[in-house]
Amino acid sequence: MQQQYEGYKDLVDSLKSASALLNLERKSQLHQDITTICNHLVNPSFRIAVFGPFNHGKSTLLNAILGNRTLPIDLIPTTGAAITVKYGSDVRTRIMLVDGTEISRSGTEVLQQFAILDSNRQMQKDVASVEVFCPHPFLETGVELLDLPGTNDRDEQDNLVREQLLSADLVIQLLDARKLMTLGERENLRDWLLDRGIKTVIFVANFLNLLEPDEQKQVQNRLLFVAESFRAELPPGFSNLYRVDALPALRARLKGDVAAANSSGLAAFETALQNIVGILQPNRGSVRLPRVEAIASQIQFSLKAKIDPIAIEIKSFDDKQNTKIEIKEKAANLIYKGFATSVAELRDWLALPKLLTKYQADAAVALAENNFKDWQTNTLKKDLIKLQFAAIKWLEQAYEFFQEERPQDLLISFPSEPQVILPSKPSNTDDLSEPGSIAVGGGIGWLLGGPVGAAVVGSISYLLNKNIQQQDEHLANESYHQQVAKLCITAIEGYLSLFSSQGLSILNEYEQKAEKVICFEVSQEPIEITKKRQSLQQLKDCFNQLIKELEKVKILSNHQPYKQIPKYTNTNRKYSPQFERVQTSPKKDPGIKEQQENTANNNRTRVKSVSPPPPPKASPSPRPEEVEAKFRDWELNEEIARMKAEMRLPGFKTGKQQNTTQSNKAPNQPKTQTEKDKITRAYSILGLQANASLAEVKQAYRTLVKKWHPDLFVGKPQLQKQAQDKMHLVNDAYTILSEK
Repeated sequence: MQQQYEGYKDLVDSLKSASALLNLERKSQLHQDITTICNHLVNPSFRIAVFGPFNHGKSTLLNAILGNRTLPIDLIPTTGAAITVKYGSDVRTRIMLVDGTEISRSGTEVLQQFAILDSNRQMQKDVASVEVFCPHPFLETGVELLDLPGTNDRDEQDNLVREQLLSADLVIQLLDARKLMTLGERENLRDWLLDRGIKTVIFVANFLNLLEPDEQKQVQNRLLFVAESFRAELPPGFSNLYRVDALPALRARLKGDVAAANSSGLAAFETALQNIVGILQPNRGSVRLPRVEAIASQIQFSLKAKIDPIAIEIKSFDDKQNTKIEIKEKAANLIYKGFATSVAELRDWLALPKLLTKYQADAAVALAENNFKDWQTNTLKKDLIKLQFAAIKWLEQAYEFFQEERPQDLLISFPSEPQVILPSKPSNTDDLSEPGSIAVGGGIGWLLGGPVGAAVVGSISYLLNKNIQQQDEHLANESYHQQVAKLCITAIEGYLSLFSSQGLSILNEYEQKAEKVICFEVSQEPIEITKKRQSLQQLKDCFNQLIKELEKVKILSNHQPYKQIPKYTNTNRKYSPQFERVQTSPKKDPGIKEQQENTANNNRTRVKSVSPPPPPKASPSPRPEEVEAKFRDWELNEEIARMKAEMRLPGFKTGKQQNTTQSNKAPNQPKTQTEKDKITRAYSILGLQANASLAEVKQAYRTLVKKWHPDLFVGKPQLQKQAQDKMHLVNDAYTILSEK
């Protein structure tokens, strides 16, 4: 029979786990109810409890059913403990004390010592349980009888009765026909039985024999009303109201007077009781589970009362952490975008074809005129520093923002000054009749003197313009100054090739090191939050498991299971943007055409990965796309500055400076009328309605910048002045609205 209730083991474990997580006091009503119902769910016996106020004859009725004076009875309240009557081969009593001591005696005389009220009508505080074993056929079927203390006497006794009723499969509520259904009895019926899912209840009226015949008839009518108004959940065809004159029934049973027992109503009640038990006993789950539903509802409510505040606190923490992480991620991506764009421009500038196109002619001339060092310092180095600074500034931004690793300087050195070994000078050096022998300067070159030196400079320009790389290397009519010019050009090509190769290699290494700068470590959450998160998870798991176990026994919950909410992202790890580098490994002695193709392909790949703005071209009037590129660069800086403000730099602490609480924002001060007028005018300048969103403000500003940027009106003084005035107003309006 025990196997039938092993299916409730998981439900019992879930209920007990919930009680433990709720940290209920042992004397609390909910804790006692959980303990009682858990024990009841796994109890294979069918329990019948006799319940009613003191002096209603509960023990007398049970003695009449058992056929002897098994339980103590007297004219004063006697039962001071819940006495469980079980089947045994002989009559004996077992008493368990609170300290674990077991007292076992033959017969029931020992009950007079431990199971009745003391002289102060108090329950025995050292008694944990009282059991009486009796050889009765009804008990042998797996039935237990429970004699409860009388109610409406002491709170301590009432609490014990209320607790024990929850473990009864069938309740016999004994009524006194002389004072039928007092206010206290009606309240107990509602609070102790109905509201707790205990609806297998039988009413038994005692003392009806003490009334006059006319009174008996009136009382019976009232009893019928009470029975009909209470919808007991008993098997069909059985009444929930019986009359038993308990004391005459006990006397008749002790004498063996069958007729007297029948006239007392005992026989009819016993027959109905045995039949009801025979139907309910095989399906005790239908009787016990409604009590579980009532208790489970209280448990779920209590669990939610603990879960929801912690969940709100954890969510608030996670939201703040995710916001910080999102801002940092966006900042890292923006900084990387700016850095990658600057590196792409520098890489493009270092590509040999670009260097040759831009610098070879001037460098060769400077070499021929012995001004190479000045040219290197004032032209090449100046351009390089500008491009290097553009890349370095982004890593400085990253270090200021994330404080991870201080960036190193980007140092691209210059090769040694190119050297030219002159060929043997022919005798006819004054012959300047060949094409390209054009004097382009009045100075004397360091290679050759007089007009021949000037001719060398002119030949450099001529030969480069004719694309010397495509000419026959063994030109038969080549003049001396053309030979010298070619040597200068070749020397500069070698110089720029070495400079390109070294510069690209250094740039690649520098870009790798940038990964350690443009990154951040997500801070470890405080230990208090971790503990609360673990506690929250336990509570949610318990709540969800309880719902699952209730569903197994067909008990539907009014609550939905809690969903698992992911923790804030990237916890305790480093985040860095996806670096996409182009490894530029120069080949040995490549042809110019091949280098141009490789460099162009590399540049296209780089541009695709980071979407850099097109490099500005020298032009008297910038094109709209150049203005757009400037605007994009401004946006990156402006966005990063805004995020710095959000992170409250420099007070913001990085992942290595954890556990910093955000300072409270100062409340917005009321705006004066003058400030309100400025805001209204700013909206008007940008062509927006009042209270437009920041996104709309930004878009309007973008549109007006593209339309009125002064660079668009170079060479048109009047229009440029008008554009400058317009942009002054637009800038002021944008500043006012972005800071309001």
